[in-house]
Amino acid sequence: MSETVLYDYWRSSASWRVRIALNLAGIAYRAVPVDLVAGDQRSDAHLARNPQGLVPVLEIDGLRLTQSMAILDYLEDTGRLSLRPKDPVAAVRMRAVLQSIACDIHPVCNLRVAAHATRLSGRDETRAEWMRHFIRPGLVAVEALLSEDGPYCMGADLTQADLALIPQLYNAERWGAQTDDLPKIRRVAAACAEIEAFRAAEPDAVKPA
Repeated sequence: MSETVLYDYWRSSASWRVRIALNLAGIAYRAVPVDLVAGDQRSDAHLARNPQGLVPVLEIDGLRLTQSMAILDYLEDTGRLSLRPKDPVAAVRMRAVLQSIACDIHPVCNLRVAAHATRLSGRDETRAEWMRHFIRPGLVAVEALLSEDGPYCMGADLTQADLALIPQLYNAERWGAQTDDLPKIRRVAAACAEIEAFRAAEPDAVKPA
């Protein structure tokens, strides 16, 4: 059996989702850091792995996979995880939460996007202002989409949405976007903090020495 390898960056939200998923699935993997700050993602070696120059990249089952949500679906479709509701109504509501985070909040708060905005403005303060401008309203909308019942995003069962929300909350705290007044989101954060697979995937737990 081929070795499972994850090319990631310790603070990458997308990589973090995949780390949680691998931990939940009990899949041992070798982590290979790709330093986004140093520009490793633009190296010829990494572009050969992912022409987009992004992380994560997961090598598993003799395949090389990119895009975190596609990877989550692959782990689901190959029977390693069960994080998608079987009921179509529950599933579409879960996808709405997942995509609100992964497709709406995350892309505009990507490191390269915020860095470009900062260069255009010529002000270092732009980065944090930009992040807060998009993260806070995005999470307010997510709060309204979450289940009234807990403990997780969609209720009693862990789903892919939880794997997207937790990394985004880290970014909210990092950039000073308030979430204390979002009780359902805070409920999910507290519940996921009790799960070892989530704790072991946190940036401080995987940051290269």
